[in-house]
Amino acid sequence: MAVQPVEVSYTAVATAENGRDGRVCSDDGRLDVVVNPPREMGGSGAGTNPEQLFAAGYSACFQGALSAVARQEHVDISTSTVTARVGIGKTSDGGFGLTVTLSASIPKVDRATARQLMERAHQVCPYSRATRGNIEVTLDVS
Repeated sequence: MAVQPVEVSYTAVATAENGRDGRVCSDDGRLDVVVNPPREMGGSGAGTNPEQLFAAGYSACFQGALSAVARQEHVDISTSTVTARVGIGKTSDGGFGLTVTLSASIPKVDRATARQLMERAHQVCPYSRATRGNIEVTLDVS
């Protein structure tokens, strides 16, 4: 699949110091967090970690895509939530890889409609588009 050109409207800028065991901050100072590996990976777990930051970004972006799709379909999802679970672990080649499970709670619609909205949102969400074919992403209606 060819890379599609993007007319950039906004560029986020963040700088990391000391990788997974240091600090990450945005150029505008709104994000300034200590990062540490989780205890499950031998770290202190004292700060946040890149997987939590990715989960936060993906869940927010997917919620936005879900809302856009629901508006097109004239469906009220005003009480909905999206939770992203990002897993990290070793791959068969000795490296590390990610998995994502996106769970949506959409109380005002039936399960079939919720599933359909999630499938459509997965096609338009920029995070989903960026990860498609690179990592396993599972959609779940809770």
